[in-house]
Amino acid sequence: MIAEIISIGDELTGGRSLDTNAQWLSRRLAELGVSVAYHTTVGDQLAAIVDVFHAALGRANVVVVTGGLGPTADDLTREALAATIDRPLVCNEDALDQIRCLFAQRGWKMPDQNRVQALLPQGARLIPNPHGTAPGIALDVDRNDRPAAHVYCLPGVPAEMRQMWEQTVADDLRRLGAGRRMIRTRRIKCFGAGESAIEAMLPDLVRRGRIPQVGITASKATITLAVTAEAATEDECRAAMEPTLHTIHQCLGNLVYGRDDDELQDAVVQLLRRHGKTLATVEWATDGLLIHWLRSAAGDGPEVAGGLVVSKHSAWKALFDMPDQATTVGDEPARAMAQAVRQKLGTDYGLAIGPLSPRADGPATDGAEQADFAIATPQTVHVECVPLVSHPELRKTFCAKVALNRLRLQLLAQTHPL
Repeated sequence: MIAEIISIGDELTGGRSLDTNAQWLSRRLAELGVSVAYHTTVGDQLAAIVDVFHAALGRANVVVVTGGLGPTADDLTREALAATIDRPLVCNEDALDQIRCLFAQRGWKMPDQNRVQALLPQGARLIPNPHGTAPGIALDVDRNDRPAAHVYCLPGVPAEMRQMWEQTVADDLRRLGAGRRMIRTRRIKCFGAGESAIEAMLPDLVRRGRIPQVGITASKATITLAVTAEAATEDECRAAMEPTLHTIHQCLGNLVYGRDDDELQDAVVQLLRRHGKTLATVEWATDGLLIHWLRSAAGDGPEVAGGLVVSKHSAWKALFDMPDQATTVGDEPARAMAQAVRQKLGTDYGLAIGPLSPRADGPATDGAEQADFAIATPQTVHVECVPLVSHPELRKTFCAKVALNRLRLQLLAQTHPL
């Protein structure tokens, strides 16, 4: 089965709302072995919605629509679907009873305007909505010499849409044959090299038509490799993916830090926990992002003792008892910060992100910057200067990720004190 998800609403095309429904539905369809080939977003214009419906019915077996089922003049899904298949809208008495019941339960009188929500294209089936006034629509559309297309229209309210999917639509798709095969994806998370460099390190894995499929994406300097397999059972999917996952790990080594929803802070906390070590942080260039991530990953665990955030030269001198003549030039600030925070909080490691400074290898006027990172242990302090090549808006995120990755690699490499 090939599916298309259609999201309707000016709030989506106008950028005022994020379409989380399509993401959620794509995952649910994959669980049933239905491949989503298209995501379409359309505003609240009748002709445009009809055009989108015509296109979807021509190229997909399953069409799932969200939004446009309310009682107002700009809720046009019912009307557009009826126009697409050239059938009249008729009142579904069961739908009308459900709407009346819902208003009665809330102690409200049903406005006449809400009667429009009980209108379904002739021949359509009702999808009950237990907690909303917008019943859903299920419709099988004949397509001459091809199998029928199956259309499901659901409200845009996420909680209502999800319940209606789970209680009605998913079972209907299983009745049609979905679920006999499933699609599963495992994501490998990497940091420390660019998207093209990582692809070049893999032996022809990222190419269309390969089974299992491997996709590669970049987001905020994190590279994700998505390995997708289709099979009859969960175990068969896993078995189909395992050789590819193994190859990725073999080729990329320590560039790989986790799977699925893992972030770099999760990998660092897991290593600290495994070896019974503790960490304190101090950051200048990231405004607390580093400690926020680490504490979120550690929860109530003892691995992350705490962190300091510095944003001014005067605060830096006061916090770390620096002499008046001390400056932030060179790598000494990061070194001193890492040592001091480790000693102050009594931890095994001190991780510091120093202030940003002009890049030493570039023209003074080009605006290019660099940051110093330091990791202190009871025995040594390792300091590294890293040029900042990311977009200016991503500098804080990039710096926090570089700091975490440097500590992760040191934790992996050291046999002492670990």
